[in-house]
Amino acid sequence: MAKVRVNNIELYYEIHGNGQPIVLIEGLGCSKWMWFKQIDELKKHFKVIVFDLRGVGDSDKPDMEYSIKLFADDTAALVTELGFKKVHILGVSMGGYIAQELALEYPALVDRLILCSTHYGGPNIVPIPLSTLSIMLNGTGAGNALENLRIAMSLSFSDEYLSTHKDEFEQIVKWKFEKPQPFYAYKRQFYAGLAFDEESRVHLIKSPTLIMAGKDDKIVPYENALLLHSKIEDSEVEFFDNAGHMFFIEKAEEVNQKIVEFLTKPIGGDEKWKERILT
Repeated sequence: MAKVRVNNIELYYEIHGNGQPIVLIEGLGCSKWMWFKQIDELKKHFKVIVFDLRGVGDSDKPDMEYSIKLFADDTAALVTELGFKKVHILGVSMGGYIAQELALEYPALVDRLILCSTHYGGPNIVPIPLSTLSIMLNGTGAGNALENLRIAMSLSFSDEYLSTHKDEFEQIVKWKFEKPQPFYAYKRQFYAGLAFDEESRVHLIKSPTLIMAGKDDKIVPYENALLLHSKIEDSEVEFFDNAGHMFFIEKAEEVNQKIVEFLTKPIGGDEKWKERILT
């Protein structure tokens, strides 16, 4: 089990493949299992670095105040300790907050940026639905922990996926259930995300940026991708119909192809990127 010590904690990490390095940053309460449909494909083209954030998975879980800036500092320190000077960054949901923070605080470290199912924080985003927020913080009231987790996890997927990929969804629930996150650590992560607000600075991001979202996202409404696109000058946006918060699992083939295309295409100064809708 590979670990590196940064900022007085140990972070678990894995490296797969060869080529330009890309760091994948997971969302709230999730660990390396999140990338089970990305690693094998992306490692054909890139050196893929996955790791568990502070507070989850096989990384340390100190009971202290967390912040998105602290997560970004951890990530930058990990990248530096592993010997990389410049990396692509892909962040999902809360991982997208961390990715933005990295691009703002460590611009020399970030090559191209991919933001998935995320927003820039603050009072002017399209907010998480209150019903979803209540479940995320208070649970579902289900009679046992497994059923509570199953209901909560279902919010991350579209109704279509849940009806057509029942076995795969149950495997995801099992992965999360078998290595539970302590509730104190979940709350530390949750409140770090709740405090995130980079609306006033997000326009300063200069990395070429791809923003992606599922049109059926029940957690971070897809309209937030358009708000990010309007703020980040050098950006393009992709939407996926019939896909939820974890659209990168639901539409893995299309998403992986888009990631590879974005990270390998020449970036021209006169190129005008356009919004496309993937069905």
